[in-house]
Amino acid sequence: MNGAVEIKSKKFAIRIINMYKYLISEKKEYVMSRQILKCGTSIGANIKEGEFAQSTLDFISKMSIALKEAGETEYWLELLSETDYIAVEQYDSLKSDCKELIKLLTSIIKSTKINNNI
Repeated sequence: MNGAVEIKSKKFAIRIINMYKYLISEKKEYVMSRQILKCGTSIGANIKEGEFAQSTLDFISKMSIALKEAGETEYWLELLSETDYIAVEQYDSLKSDCKELIKLLTSIIKSTKINNNI
């Protein structure tokens, strides 16, 4: 397993949790913040599950779920930005981290498939 993606996803989850706390306390926004909390923290949870996968296909499945959650997180970030709940700087930084996770997960999935002739 690629330790870098685990570390990056955990740091990202912490940033999402902190943003969630800000959104509910300062902006009184409860719907989108809950959605991004769920998917933004789920990325790392699925990566961690993949570490203990029962098979290569199970590993690919967990990484694919993490990738889908990252895509959903990106969507909620866009909505929070476009509705002025988060500043452009915060959006740009989180979006950049999210894009990096998407690239890492895509690479992990592709290389695992190639290395295992799937």
